[in-house]
Amino acid sequence: MLPAQLTAPVFEHHTRFLGIDEPCPRLSWRVLTEEALVLSSYEVMISRDGNTEIHGPIPWRDPVLLPWPGRPLAPREAATVAVRVRDENGRYSDWSAGCYVERGLSPADWQALPVGAGWHEQPGTDRHPPIIRHRFVLEKAVAKARLYLSAHGLCETLLNGQRTDHYALFPGWTSYHHRLRYLTLDVTSLLVSGENVISALMGDGWYRGRIGCRGGVRDAWGKDLSLIAQLEITFTDGSTSRIVSDGSWRSDRGPVLFSGIYEGEIYDARLEQQGWTLAGFDDSHWFPVSIGHRNYQTLQAPDGPLVVCTQQIKPVQSWISDGGKQIFDFGQNLVGRVRLKACGRRGDNIKLRHAEVIQDRALYTRTLRTAIAADSYIFADEAMIEWEPRFTFHGFRYLEIEASQQVYDSLDVIACVYHTDLPRTGWFSCSDDRLDRLNENIIWSMRGNFLDIPTDCPQRDERLGWTGDIQVFMPTAEFLYDCSGMMRGWLKDLVCDQHPCGMVPWYIPDIPDYEPWTWNSKQAAAAWGDAAVLTPWDLYWSTADEQMLAAQYQSACAWVELQRTRAGASLIWDKGLQFGDWLDPSAPPEDPSAAMTDKGLVATAYFAWSAYHLSRISAVLNRPEDTQRWQRLFSDIRQAFVQRYVSDTGRVARESQTAYALIICFELFVCDSQRDMAGQRLSELVRQADYHIATGFVGTPLILNALCLTGHADTAFRQLTEESCPSWLYPVKLGATTIWERWYSLLADGKVNSGQMTSFNHYALGAVGNWLYQYLAGLMPTAAGYKQVRFQPHFFSAIDWAKARYLSVHGEISVNWKRVGEGIEIHLQLPFGTSGELVIEDSTLPLSGPGDYHFLWQPADGVTGIASVRAIREEK
Repeated sequence: MLPAQLTAPVFEHHTRFLGIDEPCPRLSWRVLTEEALVLSSYEVMISRDGNTEIHGPIPWRDPVLLPWPGRPLAPREAATVAVRVRDENGRYSDWSAGCYVERGLSPADWQALPVGAGWHEQPGTDRHPPIIRHRFVLEKAVAKARLYLSAHGLCETLLNGQRTDHYALFPGWTSYHHRLRYLTLDVTSLLVSGENVISALMGDGWYRGRIGCRGGVRDAWGKDLSLIAQLEITFTDGSTSRIVSDGSWRSDRGPVLFSGIYEGEIYDARLEQQGWTLAGFDDSHWFPVSIGHRNYQTLQAPDGPLVVCTQQIKPVQSWISDGGKQIFDFGQNLVGRVRLKACGRRGDNIKLRHAEVIQDRALYTRTLRTAIAADSYIFADEAMIEWEPRFTFHGFRYLEIEASQQVYDSLDVIACVYHTDLPRTGWFSCSDDRLDRLNENIIWSMRGNFLDIPTDCPQRDERLGWTGDIQVFMPTAEFLYDCSGMMRGWLKDLVCDQHPCGMVPWYIPDIPDYEPWTWNSKQAAAAWGDAAVLTPWDLYWSTADEQMLAAQYQSACAWVELQRTRAGASLIWDKGLQFGDWLDPSAPPEDPSAAMTDKGLVATAYFAWSAYHLSRISAVLNRPEDTQRWQRLFSDIRQAFVQRYVSDTGRVARESQTAYALIICFELFVCDSQRDMAGQRLSELVRQADYHIATGFVGTPLILNALCLTGHADTAFRQLTEESCPSWLYPVKLGATTIWERWYSLLADGKVNSGQMTSFNHYALGAVGNWLYQYLAGLMPTAAGYKQVRFQPHFFSAIDWAKARYLSVHGEISVNWKRVGEGIEIHLQLPFGTSGELVIEDSTLPLSGPGDYHFLWQPADGVTGIASVRAIREEK
């Protein structure tokens, strides 16, 4: 028997395999062994409809997104899939555990209609969300039941009074005119013999609620709140039944008086109708539902995980404000909602307000702008209640409650953390607690802003999918969490909302017919629109998903062609609106784009970098003519860039830390001496600034890398660990628990920055996390999917140990180094299917295959680099 275990196969980038859209889902699995096996083939066993088919032997390839080998899955069809492998000597592994997969519906299978409030509503106003119900009778035993579910707005559904799922804010936020998610749920156990009831509560959500900056807009995608539900039942005798939302369903006004993403939720328990979710309830006084419209071609299964509650946090302290209101501190800036228990009298109103910061021991809410971020619960009677809002979320650390004394006396609160349920893949820690806290802040900001889509912030009247933010943060994000499925869906929306001319909106999903800016937000902006090219590449680098690259290729090409048009014959893009190095610390609060770095330099550098990446993408996709075309374009832009901005000595006329970081990291030099001089000058600028950071969104992910690439690693580390403002550790020193939008969102005296944009939960400046993992710990992929890895730790004198591990598509990869006496022990781990190299002082030791490697680096006089490394234990 082959000495290897196989994990159960998984499909595409899904984390749940019930109701996927793909008829031929690609398979991935991991081979768990520390032996350097030579595998020759694999087999796939597919069991469906009582029949088992074995496909293979199939010539061996890395088991990452391999083609489905059998007949395509028909709509609703299920299969259990297992795999095994064979080596060159004919030895087989055991079969893996089987994994169940089931396809959802095709557009032709949908019969459900969108059903909503049966009364007239005034568009553009605060409207009372409906509750919806339908009763049906089952007279035969049920073998299987599937509920296919979607909505205009947000929905929470129940069968016979029990929740059908545990997801929040479903169906989430997509480019609704083009794509609307539906969910497949196994509800077999919720059905009973006799009368059954399916019911739903509805909320405005993003679909028709207020969305957008500066007051936002309502009804951006539609004026209705509608449920789309299709229940399909298979009985034990083989017969089937289908129950679909249609004109026979009933609606009424429910206890949710109002819900809004920015505003919060108002719940009046006096309007609860006892038993309305159960059989036997008389709904004859309810309204017949209204019927809406949905193009079934736009209904799509989720590409990745959905939003769930992942953690609950109790308050760490509380006090009474000068105004007599109770304030709770949860000790962590988070995103989610508060669940409370309390007892009050009929008509008592508990008001909950949320904020990220306090001043003078009271909530500070100016930074929320027009977002209200408040929830209310009105008691129906004197019973003890437990309540949590359904159709909103808040970014907060502090909670203020205003209520009667009876409520205060019985009150218990807990914060429920919500975000997309992404699998964790990356971990980092080191001997410097400040850097560990910085990394934790990065993680918390990612969690809070990866709520269905990647947003800029989770608290104020914005919370949009800004393209520039995710473009700079993506390398850090893809290390920490497997966000491939979620981001695949977001990139589909980018393609949907991209303009025919190639212009990429500033945020995705784009809000139709909404223009809140004095600027024209339909203009192309460098670094933001480049998400069309660089974000797919970053995803490919972590997943090796060529099919995803192919799906985004035309979108990426359209963006670069637009850049070419805007730049003109000079290939210098120095005209039109640009965000530049957004929010560098020198920019005035009222104009975050007024940075030190020339906007034309930033835009042209990104033009070059996207052209370079298109050459890499087209090479992966085996488009040799395109590869040559994009390579020529990159070379031409680089030449134009150097002629315009860079002297023969590597200096820039309008110097800044960001300018030099772009030149170095984007390879915008024509000879090594230019690069070396640019690195030297960058290091001088950092030292002249007393190691303070002077970069915004564009320069921050690059500056430490640029210093290391040009031999100034010690300068990089010194800048990283500076504690005075502006710096990465200034917020940490002040007790921050998330990444701030501005370097000085909070001033040293505890006062909040005066600018209108001051978020305390913004992941963009946390893009430095990638440097912690790749340079400080030393874990860097050198091939897509971490097929090849470079271990190149930097042993800074102030760090005693550092470690990082990453759960790649092949398995766990790790580096762990620590000082021991005069030397450093280095422990490395590589999974099957990968190779690596250890780099010490620019010399390299190849690592040929899977296993644990243990080395001791102990430099001596005249002996450095790899020559001073010896294996102290090697397990292969």
